[in-house]
Amino acid sequence: GFSQSYAVEVDVKDASNATCLYAKWMMSFLIKYETNSSDYKNATLNLSSGVTHNGSVCGNDTQAALLAVQFGEGHSWSVNFTKTNETYQGDLITFTYNTNDTAVFPDAKRKGPITVVVKDTMPPVQLNDVFVCHSTDFFEAENVTQIFWNVTVQPFVQNGTIGKKESRCRADTPTSAPTVLPTTANVTTASVTTASATTLSPAPTTTPKPVENPDTGNYSLKSGNKTCLLATVGLQLNVSQDKLLLININPKTTVAGGACGNTTATLKLNDGNSTLIAF
Repeated sequence: GFSQSYAVEVDVKDASNATCLYAKWMMSFLIKYETNSSDYKNATLNLSSGVTHNGSVCGNDTQAALLAVQFGEGHSWSVNFTKTNETYQGDLITFTYNTNDTAVFPDAKRKGPITVVVKDTMPPVQLNDVFVCHSTDFFEAENVTQIFWNVTVQPFVQNGTIGKKESRCRADTPTSAPTVLPTTANVTTASVTTASATTLSPAPTTTPKPVENPDTGNYSLKSGNKTCLLATVGLQLNVSQDKLLLININPKTTVAGGACGNTTATLKLNDGNSTLIAF
């Protein structure tokens, strides 16, 4: 199942009601947390439709710009941007999730807000340019994976006008392999839908080249010195978005991660192109 998340659009105004910081993006979070039985579970936290952006700051030559959003039952996320000469770039990403949200963390042992801070890897961008990245990117730290896609952002907007020139991320270049949104194999929610015939693109006029069967990979996890999970599997992603997309996961470039608990185990596969699959 594909976890559904809402797109967020934030338009921060200055004292003269002119746009000073603009952003539109999608994000989701995969969180491993300890339960009351001292086991570990994985939770998926998506943005809801009711997102606020209290505390966002325009920024200037001496003060960093801050993009801050709040959502759900006490969750928040923010990133600050610094300006140096004629460029800007992201600095730190701060994510706070609240395990008192029983809908997401029904049996969490630790209660209350937990904050994770990671360094933003956004490259420097010329002032007046809009940073755009449609490809999926993610950050992993402290049992939290933050996933981002369809990102458009510009801090330090001049004269209230969003720039027309785009600065694209490296993953969006034509030579990059296509990426898909992360998925967990065992997620079933009301937001997961099956594409109907009316949402699919028309069939191409030429016969597409068939995709070969994926190579079989051998993946394993260790708990201490003992192997706790083994998987021998060939994986192919079949995605229907604007058109049918078939992607084979290459075991030669895929790294396995995850964790084993008393009653659950998680296998995460990263193929080097920001494609994240968690079983």
